[in-house]
Amino acid sequence: MKHRTTLVAFTLTSVLALAACGGETATDTTTTTTTSETTATTTTTPDSTRPGGPHGAHDHPAHGGQPPAGIQTEENPTYPVGSQVILTADHMPGMNGAEATISGAFDTTVYSVSFTPRHGGEPVTDHRWVVHEELVNPGEAPLPDGTQVVLDAGHMSGMQGAEATIDYSTQETVYMVDLTAGGMTMTNHKWVTESELRPAG
Repeated sequence: MKHRTTLVAFTLTSVLALAACGGETATDTTTTTTTSETTATTTTTPDSTRPGGPHGAHDHPAHGGQPPAGIQTEENPTYPVGSQVILTADHMPGMNGAEATISGAFDTTVYSVSFTPRHGGEPVTDHRWVVHEELVNPGEAPLPDGTQVVLDAGHMSGMQGAEATIDYSTQETVYMVDLTAGGMTMTNHKWVTESELRPAG
């Protein structure tokens, strides 16, 4: 009787141990598959999401994040936060004529820049816009046209840390907006200048 009890206990222990190992193996397989799929998505994004030029709508993040540290809020903007506006900019497909909501208004120098993405994609020219606070150790604003800078902005893939050339600058209120363009809904999209907006309605 004692021998049978010991045998049953040993058998149950073996079954449980095998089940536990099987569970770990299944989990590892799932993790590997998920990681592989994520890597594939990340790798193909820069090349497959550039419809209508180098600023392809889906190459921008769905959420633009918070404004950069040190940027000055515009105290009395023409379009306060929450205002409905119509965009007249064509930074990406579907943007021109789209309705948007102002999510931030700032007083800073704004630059158009040209750069080659760090992932090695096609050069981007006249990227509008990058604010002074999104440059690495930029010195005093405004920087002259042709100045070589390093970008500290992640508006699109391969931008963060890329070397860039300032094409030109403007000193006007710049806005973050929430909008839908090219079938993609974006919040805190950076950036649109005041001259690229008109009142909705």
